[in-house]
Amino acid sequence: MLPGMTRKQSAKPHIAIIGAGNLGAALAVALHDAGYVIDQIVSRADSASLQQARRLAGEVGAAASSVRQAQLKADVVWFCVPDAAIAEAAESVADSGDWKRIVALHSSGALTSDELDTLRRRGAAIASVHPFMTFVRGSRPSLKGVPFALEGDARGVRAARAIVRALQGESFSIRKVHKAAYHTWGMFSSPLFCALLAASERVAAVAGVGRKAARKRMLPILQQTLTNYRRLGAGESFSGPIARGDVETVKKHLEVLRSVPGERELYITLAAAALRELPAKNREALREVLRRNAKALSHGGHGE
Repeated sequence: MLPGMTRKQSAKPHIAIIGAGNLGAALAVALHDAGYVIDQIVSRADSASLQQARRLAGEVGAAASSVRQAQLKADVVWFCVPDAAIAEAAESVADSGDWKRIVALHSSGALTSDELDTLRRRGAAIASVHPFMTFVRGSRPSLKGVPFALEGDARGVRAARAIVRALQGESFSIRKVHKAAYHTWGMFSSPLFCALLAASERVAAVAGVGRKAARKRMLPILQQTLTNYRRLGAGESFSGPIARGDVETVKKHLEVLRSVPGERELYITLAAAALRELPAKNREALREVLRRNAKALSHGGHGE
């Protein structure tokens, strides 16, 4: 049992999931597979949300209900709704359970456990529990080995830590003041990385390679880069003309990118970041090329 739990008939607490989107679905299935009983999947009252909740409930042997109908008897209530909806969702179910015996969790990376303050005032133990993982439609990643950032009151964090351990994840504590910075880090790790991949596909088109073919042909170098990064870190994985100090090749790249100015601007920004953070030769010469091109771009010109 989790700290503070009293349910005798189960070695693990019963859990209700509020929200049946990508994250809620992945968590519900992972928790079910780890031996947890999922009591309810709770969703908004509109037909599309309820249909989604019913499908997920069928997968994990749970009941499905709308927020208005919910009667929460679970030991843990886990809010998996968009950040802006957490406090409102908590308020909506505040009269639906005996919160003095419930642990209430939410999975926002940017917001603190205080979003559940309305339930804390009713006696709930609360915590924010954010998996450092991407969840998209059509993909349910394993949570084994996934880091979970935990923050909240002592009982809520103890309960969350036990759940993460059962999911074979790795929990770590984070201070409230660091939540926004932590989530920004996550933004760089996946969403902005996807933006870079999309930009790479646009540049491939300049080379006469279509989007689908570009994605296939990029995979080996992407996979090897991540393998190198895992083993060696960013500095030892860095290669190419900036690492070599090849000024003329960088000039050629910038010339090619005149036809895709958005990607040209991105190239300049990333190249400048590389010169700040990574090993490179001819730094000053490369910085000067980037400065001239950034200035020309800001004035609508072409630079070198």
